[in-house]
Amino acid sequence: MLAPHAAFAGGPAQPTAGTPTFGAAAANGGSGPATDQLIVKYRSSTSAPRFGATAAQQRPQTGAALARFGVQMQVQRQLAPDTQVVRLSRKLAASEAADLARSLAADDPNVEYAEPDRIMTIQATPTDPRYGEQWQYFDRTGGLNLPAAWDRATGSGVVVAVLDTGFRPHVDLKANLLPGYDFINDSFVGNDGNGRDADASDPGDAIRAGECGGGQPFFDQPSSWHGTHVAGTVAAVANNSTGVVGVAFNAKVLPVRVLGKCGGYTSDIAQAIIWASGGSVSGVPANPTPARVINLSLGGGGACDRTTQDAINTARQRGTVVVVAAGNESQDAANSSPASCQGVVTVAATNRSGGRASYSNFGSTVEVAAPGGDTRSGESGGILSTLNTGSTSPGSDSYAYYQGTSMASPHVAGVVALVLERNRQLNPDQVSSLLASTARAFPSSCSGCGRGLVDAAAAVAAAAGGGGGGGGGGEQPGTVSESEPNDTLREADVISQSGSVAVGAMDRAGDRDFYSATVPAGGTLNVKLAPGATADYDLYVWNASGRLVGRSIRGAGERDEVTLVNRAGAVPYYVEVRYYDGDTGRDEGRYTLDFSF
Repeated sequence: MLAPHAAFAGGPAQPTAGTPTFGAAAANGGSGPATDQLIVKYRSSTSAPRFGATAAQQRPQTGAALARFGVQMQVQRQLAPDTQVVRLSRKLAASEAADLARSLAADDPNVEYAEPDRIMTIQATPTDPRYGEQWQYFDRTGGLNLPAAWDRATGSGVVVAVLDTGFRPHVDLKANLLPGYDFINDSFVGNDGNGRDADASDPGDAIRAGECGGGQPFFDQPSSWHGTHVAGTVAAVANNSTGVVGVAFNAKVLPVRVLGKCGGYTSDIAQAIIWASGGSVSGVPANPTPARVINLSLGGGGACDRTTQDAINTARQRGTVVVVAAGNESQDAANSSPASCQGVVTVAATNRSGGRASYSNFGSTVEVAAPGGDTRSGESGGILSTLNTGSTSPGSDSYAYYQGTSMASPHVAGVVALVLERNRQLNPDQVSSLLASTARAFPSSCSGCGRGLVDAAAAVAAAAGGGGGGGGGGEQPGTVSESEPNDTLREADVISQSGSVAVGAMDRAGDRDFYSATVPAGGTLNVKLAPGATADYDLYVWNASGRLVGRSIRGAGERDEVTLVNRAGAVPYYVEVRYYDGDTGRDEGRYTLDFSF
């Protein structure tokens, strides 16, 4: 089972005790919560046993394996004509379930593969109202640069599916909610008494100590209302004189319920991914509003399983971008699923200073980072969004601060909605590349956090083909990628529009990068250099005669800035970024250069 990225343990997946940190975890290996289900794929549909009778009765080859583990097995339902979910007579530890799955595949030549139906859990941390408190949108150090992006896009016409605990009809959210679906098949996990149906509302996921099996959780845990918090980050209503605002406040949220008490089964999540993207799932009505973006603020320990990967592949074939929380175990995200799946945008979490949040997973599978919050210095360091007051069953509307990669992921899903509003022709790989290429250098240490901190304005500008964050007519500013060689004034990269952001890198010690900008007569040139947290690069400005007219040489990790007034006619100025000390290379040596003239 998987859980939200507030860390869960035991049974199906669930959030962590204490200050929850929400993200992603569960796997096909020997880690994660216990499970009582397997997913079995046969080489043909004719090899699969029929429903109802035990699998041992239908396929004698399975009997020996079941006997060794002291369990019985019964076919529960189909995922596809050749793929079944089977229920075990008792829960097995994750390692036992993995061993049993391997034994079944080894004993029966008709089985293509078998794997545990792992339980995923939510990935965030609770703590409590309004736009001025949503630092992650506008903070110059650790924020997403959203206000400039909103001048160009607000998510209109884009559907974002939130696969989570469901939703509450919060006054600050319900205007942007579409009819969704509840994919939870298990009655205990579902906690609503009616299995799969068209009601994706969240009845609560409170659990008592030990209720998830294996002694987990250690303490009673209240309902998280995790899906409502995540959905609010994506698309809480704007300009309604109420509460907070979402990243893509004119997008629509498709709520898909896959997590309940103790988390959610991989088989349910996989089918929900297919359905949310517009695919067909047996026994479930067609989705009338397919999503271009899917957010998965959930996960579990271990490498990506084949069932989830196949579902993601299906969604990608339909043009759907899948955004995933990296997980909250402060470990390599390669050991978390679906964070380690191929073709997804895996998101690490940063704190207010723009550094890696203490809980966030990291590593080569991470694409980019976004604010996930850190409440250790106070709740206002967390991520504020929509919630509910109920401790077990639903109460009244509220707001709360959470932290976790569960909170980072929906920020990126929202930015993807802004990007797709500007350019609906982009495919998932193009969106992923765009997010990475326009991300800005980390203002604080964030090793293993991907290509950078997501910059919403730069991403939207790139999607629009050079459109930037300002108003007015004609050509608009955008993001300019450094083009080597640019080591001399003669080779300088040209910045043609005020408001443009150059993204470059110090490739080696002693490197120098030059850019040129023509400043109108009487105009003011302002240039800001933002290096990485441990990098010390300096900023120099030269006139057309090659004379130094301005410089800034601050210390490692500090921003340099030069402002000057052009008292001549329209003439070019040359801006130099010069290596002094610290990191180099395409990733660690990245910097951004903001131009205004």
